[in-house]
Amino acid sequence: MKRYDLRHLKDEFEPRMKELLGSHSAGEVAIFLFEIGDFSPIQRSADLVKECGYELMNSLKFNEVDWTIVTKK
Repeated sequence: MKRYDLRHLKDEFEPRMKELLGSHSAGEVAIFLFEIGDFSPIQRSADLVKECGYELMNSLKFNEVDWTIVTKK
């Protein structure tokens, strides 16, 4: 299991998230933390996970501005 903090990328986290998803082995779990702003990044991240062939295992609000998703290949 690996955890990635993408909050510093603000709304531009998707390219880095896609890059990181591509580097995982089958069965490996990845946890991503990013800022949500207007909540549109939540759906975009779920779409990206599906597009990359991963399973979205969990998606939850971490605090007032951050969101966490858990994925598995």
